[in-house]
Amino acid sequence: MTVLISVEDVRALQLEGTRVHVLDVRWRLDRPDGRPDVAAGHIPGAVFVDLESQLAGLGEPTDGRHPLPTREDLEEAARAWGLDEGDPVVVYDDLGGMSAARAWWLLRHHGVRNVRILDGAFRAWKDAGLPIEEGLVDPPRGSITLTEGGSRVVDVDEVASVPADGVLVDARAAERYAGDVEPVDPRAGHIPGAVSAPTAGNLAPDGRFLPPDVLRERFRAAGVVADRDVAVYCGSGVTAAHTIAALAVVGIDAALFPGSWSAWSNHPDRPVATGPTP
Repeated sequence: MTVLISVEDVRALQLEGTRVHVLDVRWRLDRPDGRPDVAAGHIPGAVFVDLESQLAGLGEPTDGRHPLPTREDLEEAARAWGLDEGDPVVVYDDLGGMSAARAWWLLRHHGVRNVRILDGAFRAWKDAGLPIEEGLVDPPRGSITLTEGGSRVVDVDEVASVPADGVLVDARAAERYAGDVEPVDPRAGHIPGAVSAPTAGNLAPDGRFLPPDVLRERFRAAGVVADRDVAVYCGSGVTAAHTIAALAVVGIDAALFPGSWSAWSNHPDRPVATGPTP
């Protein structure tokens, strides 16, 4: 599976006139509306994607803070972004791909195979001295048809059993995994049996994904190898997609627990572990 694309390759596609859709998925937990940042400067032609309203659905607290959108709602959003059948798609943000990976995962989940994450994100584009435009892009409406979900997903019951025979990866920061802090969700700690592998550890200092051999060793140290069942969760199912992408880079297929800790911690009957170990 080809997961990443370089800024040089994106620019080459643009210059040769290839119809490539670039989606700007700027979002942060402390600044969820990325629209002002996108309007201030983005990759030419990039369409803003609102993670909160387009890449997440509605639900109860027990469903988590960012439930998956329905296929119908995501299809409507994808058409509003201008997507047509078979067009290549590139997603990026200004967070090393940690929010853009949500769009990558959702589009793949619903049958879009030619979608890649911009390696190095917007920072790499700017560092390369490539053109930037201001304002918001309003593309012609697309006609893409999405399929029902095709990627592996586990629910709150299934995720509890993953550590028994496989590896459950907690992609949050180590201090949240340990239960030392919990800035958002009702309880602190982690799902019993989960191992800690913070999403930020997938990236080099320049914001690009680590080389495949380094990623492979990082996951191997956490017990994640190709012949074991793997599932990933984070705070609310957003940055876990980044770790799923990093695992895909090294040939490991992982399931997503969409509700993640925000769902688990809202179930008072679910056990919680604390400390630096599973």
